[in-house]
Amino acid sequence: MAMASCGTQPAPSLSPSPIVLEEFIATQPPTPQSHASTLVESRDGTLLAAWFGGAHEGAADVGIWLARRGAEGWLPPRRVADGMQNNGGPQPAWNPVLFQPMQGPLQLYYKAGPNPRQWWGMLTVSSDDGVHWSTPRRLPDGILGPVKNKPLQLPSGRILAPGSSEDEAGGWRAHIETSDDNGLHWQRSAALNNPAHIGAIQPSLLRHHDGCLQALGRSKQNRVFSVFSGDDGASWGAMTLLDIENPNSGTDAVMLRDGRALLVYNPAPAGKDWWEGRGVLAVALSDDGVRWRRTLTLEDSPKDEFSYPAVIQTRDGLVHITYTWKRRRIKHVVLDPRLLSSAELGTDVRSGVSDGPACRVGSAR
Repeated sequence: MAMASCGTQPAPSLSPSPIVLEEFIATQPPTPQSHASTLVESRDGTLLAAWFGGAHEGAADVGIWLARRGAEGWLPPRRVADGMQNNGGPQPAWNPVLFQPMQGPLQLYYKAGPNPRQWWGMLTVSSDDGVHWSTPRRLPDGILGPVKNKPLQLPSGRILAPGSSEDEAGGWRAHIETSDDNGLHWQRSAALNNPAHIGAIQPSLLRHHDGCLQALGRSKQNRVFSVFSGDDGASWGAMTLLDIENPNSGTDAVMLRDGRALLVYNPAPAGKDWWEGRGVLAVALSDDGVRWRRTLTLEDSPKDEFSYPAVIQTRDGLVHITYTWKRRRIKHVVLDPRLLSSAELGTDVRSGVSDGPACRVGSAR
């Protein structure tokens, strides 16, 4: 390192970047478009990613693609599921979600059907950490599985799958599906919101250090919604809107082992067209799920789309994020959370609720 010249002060050292790695999962994407990725660390420590890809979102050729990361990087992706029906009629596939429960095989949930108002849930499993997959089976009527983001498994073993539904009248409802037998049977909660007040879909689930559960995600009101439970999801308080702008776009969140919550989202107001506002992708941190600090910008280009993030923390403590890159590819970014410490913007992003205990328990609606 060069020494400062006589009579001058040495230049301040730059803080190390929390970004450890940036890469694309597929150097040659197998389809014209890729979207809605999901991430998991398998039981043997392998990192896997899946997404849906085809001619375009909603096209009949759209299937679920999966890639495993080996010692030298990502292996070529392969198509592991689609929406083909028993009568041979094709349907598009949507929104895969990978999940490794405490016991049993690796699970891959996804949706099939003509659109999000008429789709249904599907499940395939792998007993060899994602190398081979079972014949997909349809979930029971009324059960969709996790609609975009990963399930949460409680210390009791109960699995909570963050779900939502969209009806033909435009109503958006978030709900939770629970299983006590590793996903063999499910029960669906009542809606966590009144869609006439807040239209909410695609929740992420966080379990805070005090045991409080939080669901947060995308709303029609162009802000991130939040709702808490103090009894492991048996009942939920009133849904509120955080003062976090989000242009009606998918988000994801994870509870870090150091007790902080991490959110990946598009921090921008909505525009006239559906894609406007998805050109900036950022990371925020919170100690309580109520007050959030934007700490890192991953992408910033007003003419492009960077959206639908997925985020996990692996056993080595690193944070892995995947997201849609211009609808053409899936990008993978690795962060060292120890270096995510100061607010990038210098101010807190606060919620619209009063200070106090985060768990606000009420009857599920």
